[in-house]
This record gives sequence, C-alpha cells and structure tokens, in this order.
Amino acid sequence: MSLNFKITIDDKITPSLNAKKKQLLEIPLRAYTFFKAHTPVRSGRARRSTVLQKDTIVAAYPYAQRLDDGYSSQAPDGMSKPTEAYIKRRLDLILGKK
Repeated sequence: MSLNFKITIDDKITPSLNAKKKQLLEIPLRAYTFFKAHTPVRSGRARRSTVLQKDTIVAAYPYAQRLDDGYSSQAPDGMSKPTEAYIKRRLDLILGKK
C-alpha cells in the first residue's frame, strides 16, 4: 500500500506585499510634489529651486528656512510639517492603520 500526497501552495501574500512595496517606493516623489505645492509663490524661485535628490527634498535657496518657519502667509505652517503629516497619512493608508 502506498500513500501519496499532493501539496499545493497558493501564495496570496507576495502580491499584496509587492503592491505595498510599490506604494512605499512612491512616497518620496509624492512627498516632494506635496512639499513643492505647499511652497509659497512670489517670484517662483522657491518652487523652481526645490528639487528631489534620490529620496531627499532639497530646498536650495537662501530663505528656505524662513519660509519653512512660517514667514509667508501662503504657508503659515511652513512646508516641512504639512509634508511630514502627509507622509504619515500615506503610510497609515498603505499599512492599513487608522
């Protein structure tokens, strides 16, 4: 008498993890877009001088800190704090936290 087994593995986890990984990898670009959209505009120099270098947002102009401290009425909370809150909301959404 012989006993035979057939084992089938249905991988339902990997596609979900891959989707989450893709969303996580999009965060730097989305955060950059959000940051730039929340940068005050007078002459446009601040927005033009804000760049994404790999996964780092660089505000390369001399008055960046002043704007981020809330100097402009267009961005009273600056750009960093709202962007940090945006990133947290995105992470909570991606990771299924409420």
